[in-house]
Amino acid sequence: MSLTFFLTNFVASFLLPPLNGLLLPALGWLLWRSRPRIARALVGVGILLLVLQSLPVVGAMLTRGLEAKPLNLKRINAQAIVVMGGGRYRDAPEYGGDTVSSGGLVRLRYAATLQRATGLPLLVTGGKPDGEGLSEAETMRRLLVKEFRVPVRWIEGESENSNDNAVKSARLLKRSGVSRVLLVTHAVHMRRAGGAFTAAGLEVVAAPTDFSSGPFTPLDFIPQAGGMAVTGSALHEWIGLLWYRLKNTMR
Repeated sequence: MSLTFFLTNFVASFLLPPLNGLLLPALGWLLWRSRPRIARALVGVGILLLVLQSLPVVGAMLTRGLEAKPLNLKRINAQAIVVMGGGRYRDAPEYGGDTVSSGGLVRLRYAATLQRATGLPLLVTGGKPDGEGLSEAETMRRLLVKEFRVPVRWIEGESENSNDNAVKSARLLKRSGVSRVLLVTHAVHMRRAGGAFTAAGLEVVAAPTDFSSGPFTPLDFIPQAGGMAVTGSALHEWIGLLWYRLKNTMR
């Protein structure tokens, strides 16, 4: 596991649910005797934060500012398809080794659909920042070729994060004269990913998949574990966007 990957995810765990809500009650417990009023306030705010973050309606509202519009297949103007890795399923016992995660499979399914519809060459990108074994890109290539029967022209298997995906993929593509790409990733991730690829010098046509926002139902106002997961994903993207903006400001 790379140090950058570890530190990034370690810091992120304190900013995302459930730890961001659990820290406040923990601090309140430490101050219970010396500062009882502050302690009670911290416990109350922490519990409220956890409840709010577990509401699907909150996750949906945070997500709506991130998701790009679905791709119009009738208006595609690109030279290649780029699929970003969505994680690895490490040492999968039923497959006898590393393969793509469930999130990565969603992206690959849509990428295969686009490749068949357009005939465009395809690039897969993703390294192995969480440890040894096959890179995300290699697991993606194997699945696309063997299971979806889709050819893969370029493999970028050294990147550690979304920004790295963009920079290293752009280098490969520019050598082949490619400057405009269909970018495939989760809808909630598209805003940050698209910005990274644009900054790397590529023209991006967003090809998002797995949309999470939709019409509300009464169940969306009841705390749920799935609601916290959606909120966590959205917060991760908003924090990532803020971090990219801060880095660009400091340059």
